[in-house]
Amino acid sequence: MNLTERKDLTERKNLAERKELIKKIERSFRSRFRKDPLLIESPGRVNLIGEHTDYNHGFVLPAAIDRIIVLAMARNEQDLIRLHAADMDSGCVEIPVQNSYKKNDPGWANYVLGVVDQLAKAGHVTGGFDCVFGGNIPIGAGMSSSAALESGVVFGLSELFDLGLSRLEMTRIAQRAENHFVGVQCGIMDQFASLHGKKNCVIKLDCRSLDFELYPFDRDDVRIMLCDTNVRRELAGSEYNIRRQQCEEGAAALHKHDPSIHSLRDVSFSLLEEHKNDLDPVVYRRCRYVLEENRRVQMGCEDLSKNDFVSFGKRMYQSHYGLRDDYEVSCPELDLLVEAAEKQEGVLGSRMMGGGFGGCTINLVIQDRAEQVVEEITQYYHERMGTSPGVYIANIGDGTRLLS
Repeated sequence: MNLTERKDLTERKNLAERKELIKKIERSFRSRFRKDPLLIESPGRVNLIGEHTDYNHGFVLPAAIDRIIVLAMARNEQDLIRLHAADMDSGCVEIPVQNSYKKNDPGWANYVLGVVDQLAKAGHVTGGFDCVFGGNIPIGAGMSSSAALESGVVFGLSELFDLGLSRLEMTRIAQRAENHFVGVQCGIMDQFASLHGKKNCVIKLDCRSLDFELYPFDRDDVRIMLCDTNVRRELAGSEYNIRRQQCEEGAAALHKHDPSIHSLRDVSFSLLEEHKNDLDPVVYRRCRYVLEENRRVQMGCEDLSKNDFVSFGKRMYQSHYGLRDDYEVSCPELDLLVEAAEKQEGVLGSRMMGGGFGGCTINLVIQDRAEQVVEEITQYYHERMGTSPGVYIANIGDGTRLLS
């Protein structure tokens, strides 16, 4: 079987899984609410390089993937928001529309209510609606299942209530839902990638201006492989928010020396080094990492333009070292997976992906060595941790869209 045939086989398998998921969600909605739904598909994302730079107004390089959440939605005339998570052991959650600004149990409902709340604050009127959703994005693995849900909800509500929102407006509302309602101070990358993804392309996003460029990423001989530590850490109220505060502290201190500085995006290496002693040593290392990571994204895009995946892979390793040593958001399990990848000839690059403290590594793997790489990394991890990592092959797909 040649490389193209292997890729086609994987895509056919993923397509069959996707079709079955859509049928499952549609059946669940019809049996519960007895009416026809609007069907929406919203993808998770990977980020090839550029971690923790988005909330510092820097550069990122994400892509939407074929791991998705499917939502079935319809209006109702009862002034109720009725929600069912098909993958959870819970029944239907009912919230009066007038109470949608209040947090709710179970916690997953807040990702939906946060979107409703932020739409209302932006002056967009919605009424009662029914929603069933489920997907195949591993929760807490760093593939942004929360952003996929928020993006799908805002897209669906715009369709149901004729809000006429642009994808950029949807992106901002979905981000604010997570920032202000859920309480995670994430940047805009996850929601942007979920809503703006394009098949076989990665997105170089300027998180300050929100200008973006598409770079082709479609090679039959290189695959994106995700290795899941199966370690789950909640980001809300955690070290994630502390990292953001530390970056803001660094930018504020440097602003005193240069009033044009409003975020770490505005800081040069020379200025940072000149005033290194004015910063807490930990804050200095956080700032240094962000500046270096922004440069890696810029150089990585040049690598992709030259089809130089070897150089790009080396930058991925450098990104992980910075996240581990300077930003300190890795964990032993992530470090072990990267260490295992480094020992494989078939791996071009590897690093932790997402907020950190658990989740996945993202790896660029030579296609004809992929099976051996999976076997070797799994064995290496199991011998040291006593458990096996989850392994996923991710294909780059389109952003949030209407299915019917």
